[in-house]
Amino acid sequence: MRIGLLTEGGYPYVSGDARLWCDRLVRGLRQHEFDIYALSRSEHQEREGWVELPPQVSRVRTAPLWTAEDDGAVLGRRARRRFAEAYGELAAVVCAGPALTAAGMPALVAGTEASVAGTEASAVGTEASAAGTGTSAVSGTREALEADRFGSALYALAELARDEGGLVGALRSETAVRALESACRAPGALRAARMAGIPDLLAVAAHFERALRPLSLDWYEDDGLGSVDLCHAAAGGSAALPGLLARHFSGVPLLVTEYGVQLRAHYLASGQAPPAVRSLLAAFHGALAAEVYRRAAVITPGNTHARRWQERCGADRAKLRTVYPGMEASRFAQVGENAEGAAGANPDTPVADPDTLVWVGRIEPAKDLIALLHAFAEIRREEPKTRLRIVGAAAGAEGSAYLGHCQALAAQLFPDEAEGVHAVGDNPVSFEEIGGPEVPSLAEAYAAGAVVVLSSVVEGFPVSLVEAMFCGRATVSTDVGAVVEVIGGTGLVVPPRNPRALAEACVALLRDPERRERLGAAARARALELFTVEQNVEAFHGIYLDIVSHSPVRRMVVGEAGEPLPFGMPAEAHVPGRWTESRLMSAGRPRWAAGAPVRATVTATTVAAVPAASVVVPAVSAAVVPAVPAGECVR
Repeated sequence: MRIGLLTEGGYPYVSGDARLWCDRLVRGLRQHEFDIYALSRSEHQEREGWVELPPQVSRVRTAPLWTAEDDGAVLGRRARRRFAEAYGELAAVVCAGPALTAAGMPALVAGTEASVAGTEASAVGTEASAAGTGTSAVSGTREALEADRFGSALYALAELARDEGGLVGALRSETAVRALESACRAPGALRAARMAGIPDLLAVAAHFERALRPLSLDWYEDDGLGSVDLCHAAAGGSAALPGLLARHFSGVPLLVTEYGVQLRAHYLASGQAPPAVRSLLAAFHGALAAEVYRRAAVITPGNTHARRWQERCGADRAKLRTVYPGMEASRFAQVGENAEGAAGANPDTPVADPDTLVWVGRIEPAKDLIALLHAFAEIRREEPKTRLRIVGAAAGAEGSAYLGHCQALAAQLFPDEAEGVHAVGDNPVSFEEIGGPEVPSLAEAYAAGAVVVLSSVVEGFPVSLVEAMFCGRATVSTDVGAVVEVIGGTGLVVPPRNPRALAEACVALLRDPERRERLGAAARARALELFTVEQNVEAFHGIYLDIVSHSPVRRMVVGEAGEPLPFGMPAEAHVPGRWTESRLMSAGRPRWAAGAPVRATVTATTVAAVPAASVVVPAVSAAVVPAVPAGECVR
């Protein structure tokens, strides 16, 4: 089949989100053909170029989200009226507040997004309390109506963009800002929205224009996304928007995969914005997420943590299928098979130091290395020979500043120590990077220690934890994100921001080598069962077949000469549902008859045997089949 893979800020670019798992997925499904539709996030990302693409990628189309040139579309009077109505309706839904999305969103939209940035537990608690206030039938009906209004406005803008050649100029126009201002001042609008000033409105309008740029792309014609069998969005939000439009214009089914929930990321990113801007952006992204989940054929969260967010945003549980990210296990095989220098181990494999703790990851404030350093101070009081190796690079300017702060704290807490008066002093905490002389590879970083530590306060899917499990290492982690789901009883888990609990767990494992070995072996077995590339590829292969088998044929396959190609589509694809049921179609043409009529091939023998005016019709009881007007079908 032909898959349209939709990405934002990731594959096929060298850097970005979801690059690795998308590349592994495409390479693993050699029997399918892939068209890549990628939205880039920065000029730097575009300059870095693409990864090497496998032969099953037949086409790549890209568009920048970080900038948009004027499309030159000049709207006439009627088009301007259509734009004002559609954009005004979308703005009215966004400004309406709590009822615009499914249960769980009202409190967040009303202004508690800042609590999400504090801890994930408070975010989940806020959602749960908000969900309890929206269970009445009246509230559910209103939420459905608001979702319909948002979707109708969004598709009206898409149709206008298709008719006029783009909406870049219109989305930047004074008309858009005035429509947003009118919606904010209307009765029933959010209190924070009513307080929005001109700078706030301009900021929100600019964000809307950026998020809605995919509406103006020329990807939705019959030679684009309209020609694929399935759209697979590698994330929600803007990445899934082209899939929504392909479904609207051409009936292409949509699959949405989220290993990190886009809505959660927007909440965390908007924590420093003014209250009015934060509330309106939260409402917009909440409504967009609800529309994506409502229209998707299948939604595949990467873990239970992401699944809970999706359910709170209105995703139907019947559509949800958890598919864990696939990771390359072979690169850690040698370390895992020779964990802790067991008998018969390969002599080339580094042997774990029983007195060393290892932390591996991207250095940033969310990793809470400050708490880890304070915990290590308590560990040193119990086990003076213990060392801590922090392996990773800083993430951006904020990460570099945080790294400097951690290095200063380590120097303050642990002055250089020496075993004797003639030995050179050394700090028990080291900061290293992959590729250096001490840590040539990622596998050797995990191999260097007996216990791997994760101290994060915010975490989605803990990749470093799975890598440690592949290496057969015992782990101590904080209870955030999908950590408990990933560990599954094969490691120790402590509360976040609790250095004492972290220290006690580490000391317990340092003092018990047999327990470390048992936990490490169990962790490796669990990782090989659940988190490999093979299980991920196999899961998506089955989901692709399931979705396409339930989707009606939308087009005719033609050969090189332009003639219809017999058996170009599998027979089961012609049936749009449960073909074993015996029921009558309602008035109107069925979905599978929506295209142009197809003339059957008539053989010479058939022509000679059947008179021109003859039609053979099986006998049908008149009591079963009612009279049908001309042009309608009965099944």
